[in-house]
Order: sequence, then C-alpha cells, then structure tokens
Amino acid sequence: MSDCLVITPTYNEKENIEKIIRKVFSLPKEFDMLIVEDNSPDGTGAIVKELMKEFPDRLFIKERAGKQGLGTAYLEGFRYGLEHGYDYMIEMDADFSHNPDDLLRLYDACATGKGDVVVGSRYVDGKISVVNWPMGRLMMSYYASMYVRMVTGMKVFDATAGFVCYSRRVLEKIKFDKVRFVGYAFQIEMKYTATRLGFKIFEVPIVFTDRIYGSSKMSMKIFKEAFFGVFSLRFRCWRRY
Repeated sequence: MSDCLVITPTYNEKENIEKIIRKVFSLPKEFDMLIVEDNSPDGTGAIVKELMKEFPDRLFIKERAGKQGLGTAYLEGFRYGLEHGYDYMIEMDADFSHNPDDLLRLYDACATGKGDVVVGSRYVDGKISVVNWPMGRLMMSYYASMYVRMVTGMKVFDATAGFVCYSRRVLEKIKFDKVRFVGYAFQIEMKYTATRLGFKIFEVPIVFTDRIYGSSKMSMKIFKEAFFGVFSLRFRCWRRY
C-alpha cells in the first residue's frame, strides 16, 4: 500500500482512463488510485474494473448513480482515503490536462513539509503556463484567480487549480459536511478553508495542457457558482470549522 492516494473523478473518459492509470502506475514512486465514477454511459467504469484485475492492490473504484458534482466526488475520495489510512491525497483530472509526472513534485513538496496543501499552479509569480486553451478561457481563468486573491486575501496565485495534494492532517480538520460548493468553487473553498485553519499552501509550477480526447465539464452554471460563491466565503462563521 502506498502512503499517497490519487483521486480521479470520471464521467465519459473512456479515451483517457486506461492511459492515465497506466501512466500513474509507471512512475518511480508508488501511488494508489481511486476512480470516482459517475455512471458514465460510455463504459468508463467497465474499463476501470477490468484494469483492477491487473492492479488489485493499487486501483480502486467508487461508483455513483450519476453526475453529482466535482466537489462531492473529491469529498467521497477524501473520506475513502482517510478511512484507509493514506497520509497524502492528490486530486488529479483524468484527461492529461494534469501531467502525471508532476505527481512526484506535488507529493515531495507535501511530504517534506513545504506545504500542508500543495497546488500544481498555472500562474506562479504571474507567469502563465497553459497550453491549447482559447484566449478567452485563459483570460477568464487568470483574472478569476486575481479576483479570488482580492476578495479572500489568500496569497495563492492559482486558487481555482484542481491539481492539489492534501496532507492527512488538513483533511482531518475540515468538516466535509460544511463544504458548500460542488463545482469549481469547491477548489477555492477548500484552499480558503485550509488557510483559515492555519495551514500553509505551497505552489509548484506546472504546465497545464487542455484535453485532447473527450469534452470539457466546464459550464456557465459552474462559472457563476465560482464567481458569486467566492464573495460569500468572507462572511462565513469560521468557528464551525
């Protein structure tokens, strides 16, 4: 058993899922993987189950009835990781927008104490490291992170990033039933909660590459949740955390 669990939510990722699993398991450090599968009609779950026969002690699946949001998928993954004794848990997309090679750097930064939460950042020190995004989406993401810093006061350049390593002690302190957001605002909420609880966030620069296969899960509803939800974070009663 590894000390680190990679949590990957999936919905219609049949083109990517086997490739990403095999890539993670080829790395020089051993990682375990949990796939949180939202009943993909394209057969993603069946591919994972077949691969579980090949990797019985490293690959796991949690199947859900349907799409319930990115945030709830990660929270279920965190609960699984805590219950099974993992010291570190890493959020990672299935579509190779997050380079699995960078798992090593996120893990090392967390394990050596550089941060309690380690973010794979596209925007460290104002530098943009994104490949194949349309200019409109790139600008929206970049300025959204600036907006988050301004509203919340967090010193995090890429607050919306979804490639994140959490140490066990952070996740043990966060009350998952109090987490409000389910879309991309979830990523902001988790980082902000960690900072309010006194944990250190450290950013590791990565190159983010837009997916080649499959379709993006981003929608205007998700964007609105993130935009308006950030402002509400400042008015939470943090004594409940």
